[in-house]
Amino acid sequence: MKVTGIICEYNPFHKGHFKQISRIHANGSAVVCLMSGNFVQRGAPAIFDKSLRAKAAILAGTDLVLELPTTYALSSAEGFAAGGVKILSGFCDELSFGCETADETTLMQTAQALLSPAFSDALRSHLDTGLSFPAARQAALADLGWDASALENPNDILAVEYCKAILSQQSNMQPAPIRREGNYHATLPDEENPSATAVRNLIMGDHDWKSCIPQAAWAAFEGADVHTLAFGENAVLARLRTMTDEEFEALPYGSEGLWRKLMKNARSCATLEEILTATKSKRYTRTRLDRMVMCAFLGITGEMLESPTPYTRVLGFNDTGREILKKARLTGAFPHVGEAVDDPYWALEQRWDDLYGLFAQTPSPAGGESKRRVYIAK
Repeated sequence: MKVTGIICEYNPFHKGHFKQISRIHANGSAVVCLMSGNFVQRGAPAIFDKSLRAKAAILAGTDLVLELPTTYALSSAEGFAAGGVKILSGFCDELSFGCETADETTLMQTAQALLSPAFSDALRSHLDTGLSFPAARQAALADLGWDASALENPNDILAVEYCKAILSQQSNMQPAPIRREGNYHATLPDEENPSATAVRNLIMGDHDWKSCIPQAAWAAFEGADVHTLAFGENAVLARLRTMTDEEFEALPYGSEGLWRKLMKNARSCATLEEILTATKSKRYTRTRLDRMVMCAFLGITGEMLESPTPYTRVLGFNDTGREILKKARLTGAFPHVGEAVDDPYWALEQRWDDLYGLFAQTPSPAGGESKRRVYIAK
């Protein structure tokens, strides 16, 4: 049985995701999704709980949904991709991802260029001038005569990181890019090719958004609690205002004195937006700061973010997914778990889930992670 993997967030699941899954099934392959849990890569809480998003994916045709561990989900694009490839390589024959270029040769050539020793030296020289990482990366590739066009669009950038991870890890997965239709940054809804941003805007504005998701997934979100950063802002501010100097210094993404700047602003500004605006500069992207603040709230240090995770959890599966799991056990693929385990990481997951509940409009009680069950399609 051929198995295709997808590294995703489904924040929330919509018709564009359904198209990708349907296309993979039409090519005769099973689908395994590795999905961010309750916190997503842009440094925010997922709008719906991970179990509901996993259920939606299963109802819409996914065979197995695994959870991308929180420390991978809150990593940079490079860490996000590397963690995902590491896990899915134990389950899948190929990796499917949507991107603007959708040309495997171009993406792999760009990935090889970024892995070359000459690129590292050129990148450092541009970073030393004060350029942001994305701008320095573009300039370094241009200096060395490599085509940088594959790094101009958001999905292409992540696609290149997937290819880098496949190459550097010597994964047996083959890249399988598909062209992403619609506008990734669109804030207005396109029912056939919606952006997750537009769908979230509809949800948060209390507008009708069901037309943007496949009918098969409706049942997963019926009456679901919405989670946003705004609902939990006071909790985040309370954490930032009570952190010690040492805790700020231990944060990820805080190099070159950025942690000091964040600490100063956290102790003098009134709102989270004021803190982030005062800390941001052309050197650092806003998403880097957003992830840094979320790591601070969750108690994730730089050391924790860089450490390998001991397992990935199973969130849902159907009969085909059950067979994929059985095969993974027999072949000794990346360890997985559906219930609590005797591992320190499990205690961290329980804490993060309790904190996620503070981002709901009506905060949920603590202790939910220990009661979480795997969704099994009947």
